[in-house]
Amino acid sequence: MHKRYVNHCTLCLTLKPDGPVLIKAGKEGADPTKPDMEFVETYHGGGRTVYFPGSSLKGAIRAHAERIVRTVGSDRRPEGGGFKLWASDPLDQKANQWLEKIEEPHQVYALSSFTDQMFGNTAIASRVRIEDAYPKPGTPLRLEERNGVAIDRVFGSVAVGLGPFSYQVCVEGSFQTKIHLKNFTLAQLGLLGLALRDLDEGWFGIGFAKSRGMGTVRVEYEWATVDYPGCLVDEANRQIRLLGSPLTWPQGSLLGAGEFLTPEEAGKYGFPKPDCQAVPVGAEPMPLGFGARLTWDQTSEAKVEHLLATAVNSWAKLLQAEAKAV
Repeated sequence: MHKRYVNHCTLCLTLKPDGPVLIKAGKEGADPTKPDMEFVETYHGGGRTVYFPGSSLKGAIRAHAERIVRTVGSDRRPEGGGFKLWASDPLDQKANQWLEKIEEPHQVYALSSFTDQMFGNTAIASRVRIEDAYPKPGTPLRLEERNGVAIDRVFGSVAVGLGPFSYQVCVEGSFQTKIHLKNFTLAQLGLLGLALRDLDEGWFGIGFAKSRGMGTVRVEYEWATVDYPGCLVDEANRQIRLLGSPLTWPQGSLLGAGEFLTPEEAGKYGFPKPDCQAVPVGAEPMPLGFGARLTWDQTSEAKVEHLLATAVNSWAKLLQAEAKAV
């Protein structure tokens, strides 16, 4: 399916530290005036600044998404064609080696775990892309240096030779990023929405020392779009029309990847079909007048939470269908 582009969702959101956050730089710098553990920095907006790497965000979100799947599904590959909702073992580095020997792409996708289908493995590419989160223009950052020591687990006192050390944290600011999901099913978008909800709730964090209460952030949505690049908007009939095909849908339709495929193609990949939800947002032409786009914006009545809640409904239906299949 990476050879085709049937749908694409973009979520624009802001992450705000809800306490100290530290995404550590890989190596200790040579400047003796800086703390032992520095925040990762890069050049952006004409100067040097701290930021949240997209890889750090993706790793934390993927790990939590896998927890959700293992909780309601399984942590082992199913036998036969029954229960399909499962997540692979991240500690088993050779778990997907056998998939690399399969030549048919649809078989590799269909045999991968639910989360691998979203985030990729050694045999298939990821459908989720998370951009680096940079400080939002006009919003000042507050960085501070803290000191710590290691505590001996036997005596409860300071461990000899393991401290004190200093580290840099960000305690205030706004970091803007975008999350992209392409060729997705509505259940996959729903799982992503649940992971972002739990990140906002503080159920998991990002970066260093999460078990000590660091790394929690608040998630504030700004806008979201769902694009259908191969479709046109038929304003006269208030429909979305797939080019080169007789397929049409109502103008306010949230469509999963399976909707754009024939039943045979969808079946080979394991895409659900039908995979459509009605939404109170009408599709509009994309820039240059080609393609269809649905937009959710926090400044309008159609908020991003409504999009994610609709997708979570499809996630719930998937669980109910899988439960009946057991």
